[in-house]
Amino acid sequence: MPHNVVLVDHNGGGAISRVGADETAFPHREWTYNFLICSNATNAADAETNIRWTRGFWEAMQPFAAEAVYVNYLGSEGEDRVKAAYGSAQYERLVALKNKYDPTNLFRLNQNIKPSV
Repeated sequence: MPHNVVLVDHNGGGAISRVGADETAFPHREWTYNFLICSNATNAADAETNIRWTRGFWEAMQPFAAEAVYVNYLGSEGEDRVKAAYGSAQYERLVALKNKYDPTNLFRLNQNIKPSV
């Protein structure tokens, strides 16, 4: 598709791998590449074809993909994908921080971590 972008970003090794998975909110430090598909249609008549191509490409890449997600690449996939981006231990730590510093969920226009209070 002429207006789509496929990004393969190498970020492994180096400083990222010297930080433990439990030391920050970002746990997926063992994976050396990020993979992102940006799907864009400039003509509404092409949207369905573009969406079909993007989903097909994503499905074709699944045998090579890790069971991980980078939170900044998420759209509106929902709470389960946000949890997957952080992992359960990190997510629970972030919920505790949210409970303490943002119990009313003022800062929610993002890949939201909902407070539990």
